[in-house]
Amino acid sequence: MSTPSTFVPSGVNSIGDFVEGFFKEHAEVSAYTAIGQTYTYAQIDSASASFASYCLNEMQLSPGDRIAIQLPNVLQNPIAVYGAFRAGLVVVNTNPLYTPREMKHQFNDSGAKALVILADFLPKYDEIAADVGIERVIITSATELLMPNTAPTHDTHANFTTVLEQGAAQPLPARPAIDMHDVAALQYTGGTTGVSKGAALTHSNIISNCVQTITRLGDNFESQAEVVVCPLPLYHIYAFTVCMLAFASRGAHVLLIPNPRDPDAFIAAIKPHQFTTFAGINTLFVGLSSHPDFKTCDFSKLKLTISGGTALTTGAVDAWKSVTGCDITEGYGLSETAPVAAFNQAGNEQYGTVGLPVDGTDIAILAEDGSHQPDGEAGEIAVRGPQVMAGYWQRPEATAEVMTADGYFKTGDVGVILPNGCIKIVDRLKDMIIVSGFNVYPNEIEDVLTQHPAILEAAVIGKPDDHSGERVCAYVSLNSEIDTADIEAHCRKLLTAYKVPKEIHVMDELPKSSVGKLLRRMLRD
Repeated sequence: MSTPSTFVPSGVNSIGDFVEGFFKEHAEVSAYTAIGQTYTYAQIDSASASFASYCLNEMQLSPGDRIAIQLPNVLQNPIAVYGAFRAGLVVVNTNPLYTPREMKHQFNDSGAKALVILADFLPKYDEIAADVGIERVIITSATELLMPNTAPTHDTHANFTTVLEQGAAQPLPARPAIDMHDVAALQYTGGTTGVSKGAALTHSNIISNCVQTITRLGDNFESQAEVVVCPLPLYHIYAFTVCMLAFASRGAHVLLIPNPRDPDAFIAAIKPHQFTTFAGINTLFVGLSSHPDFKTCDFSKLKLTISGGTALTTGAVDAWKSVTGCDITEGYGLSETAPVAAFNQAGNEQYGTVGLPVDGTDIAILAEDGSHQPDGEAGEIAVRGPQVMAGYWQRPEATAEVMTADGYFKTGDVGVILPNGCIKIVDRLKDMIIVSGFNVYPNEIEDVLTQHPAILEAAVIGKPDDHSGERVCAYVSLNSEIDTADIEAHCRKLLTAYKVPKEIHVMDELPKSSVGKLLRRMLRD
């Protein structure tokens, strides 16, 4: 298959152009609802223009500067993201639950100059403020747009209300010329090693993937007719591209769920709506299907449920179908592919597979020597297409490790191409663990564990888990006595909750190869 260089619509020269186009096309329809408040596309247009104006006029940011957006699923998130794109900035998606250590790495690696953060999490930033290059900070509260009297105040940081007011008072400068192959977003990932790296996604990568996704959905996703439940965090590449850009480009009404781990609040938020689309992951489908109140929601209009981020289990499909009457359409992708590389056809799902490659995408199965395997033979999945990243941010050696000479990105996943052309994921080549759709890298956990003075060595593996898909399990050897509860407390100080080991096993000695390399596979066995 020949691979087109781009799927970008005619006349669109940046994501700024792309979002301004769909703001105008869908101006009068509802765009987002969060915490009981709804904004139309016209309101999102106005607020994001004010945000962009503030970035350029007040913060004196320049196109290409990086801005870290560290927000949960509240209305301020899409406003800030769209505003950043309209100002020509590079969005650095940041998990609000990151520890100071994780924030410091991401901010320094990206060279972020500005930060948008929930005021609740400001103490974490304050711990590392002197060690990073952030020049300006914008703070907000979850309820600030709904109740302006809840806007946080600070001696030096502007709140979101002030940002929008001051931005609106000044004209938005014309956006400078942007090359479609300029970087638009940095999506941090461990890739195929344990080091957190920024996948540099260009304007072309992201817009192309939006078009590829909408094309695959076809008539199943109608313009201005869809109500989408989005419990996935917008800082995650799945929700970022699919919900905030692809679905929005069709004028969808997106219901943002700030905390999907609170099922009662989640169900209460979606119950008033006749939602047509649900974007989730395996663990959410299982958890909601077993919740008695979820069964009382109105599923009469639900026609599309999409799954990604982690393997979809038969149990989840059966439970979801029995409660909602809707099939689940599974796709496959990675941060490095913006993310969608393959996707089932809604209404013609091939369960046990992630479907066919999306338009303009080649998926090859590589043998260890890099040659292409014939259909039916397992090997490493490699992806080539307009959505494949430009590379890892400022890491040419890491980029060279995952890109082939003819432009394929090596995913680190093992798969097979079936006779019908669908892709079946067999296993992961590397030791990455996926917890509720989030990548967890053993190297990072092991590094944190061995920072404890009582821990001599550490090895981390994933084990199957009915709730989260996999759970993190740590094996340690000690040089002095310590309780496992103290080890867990140490991890909680330095790691986001989903990365903290759920099991900690103390061993006299960890299994090693003849050259001293820790053998995780023996622990798995």
